[in-house]
Amino acid sequence: MLLLEDFTVIKVMLTAIVVGMIGVFGLNALGLVKLHIKPTRYAANVLGGLLFGVGFALLAYCPGTGAAALGQGNFDALAGILGLMVGSLYAESSELLDRTLLKWGDRGKLMLPELVRVSPAVFILVFAPLLVVILVILEQMTAR
Repeated sequence: MLLLEDFTVIKVMLTAIVVGMIGVFGLNALGLVKLHIKPTRYAANVLGGLLFGVGFALLAYCPGTGAAALGQGNFDALAGILGLMVGSLYAESSELLDRTLLKWGDRGKLMLPELVRVSPAVFILVFAPLLVVILVILEQMTAR
């Protein structure tokens, strides 16, 4: 996937996003679930995403496949598992940094529909078909 040769993982993730977005927003609109939105903090989100992405790219395992690889004896996955454990410990004890650097860019509890200033229904009506078009394009690219 990271070499842009096999888009299977991207297609699975986009499909999950479309189904999950419609399901979660639909259930919320019906009052069957309540959303628990975490605060949007640019510094924390960017730093966490970069650390996770670099680790993922260097290790060549995502968390699930890393655990499976370790289970079958691929000890190179141990570095990733240890990194995930250290990251989890950090996340649980990050109250100190929460008051300083990682609060930079704190936008509160913000979702994409609010960011683009549309209702969740309008967002879904535009965004879900757009993701489906991207899925079709990826499928056409890999069918060749």
